[in-house]
Amino acid sequence: MILEVVDIKIPAGQQAPFEEAVARGLSTVISRAKGFKGYRIKHSIESPERYLVMIEWETLEDHTVGFRGSPAFAEWRAIVGPFFAAPPSVEHFTSVG
Repeated sequence: MILEVVDIKIPAGQQAPFEEAVARGLSTVISRAKGFKGYRIKHSIESPERYLVMIEWETLEDHTVGFRGSPAFAEWRAIVGPFFAAPPSVEHFTSVG
């Protein structure tokens, strides 16, 4: 199992429309992708324009090759991209122990 962590910063005052858009994009676009297992969205208390989106994938390639190389990636970006104040940071994690 791979955890994709996306650190997103949005413009001030856009929390409600961003939260609707990211939830819609995850539930209608990313959830259809091969290897998708689930997601969580976290909102920063100290930095109200910052969100972490955590997506679980079966394999790294399910995200980096399958999803990112598909038309669904452009569909996802069309939904959430307009809210990005800067390019998001994306990292992948695996469990240890």
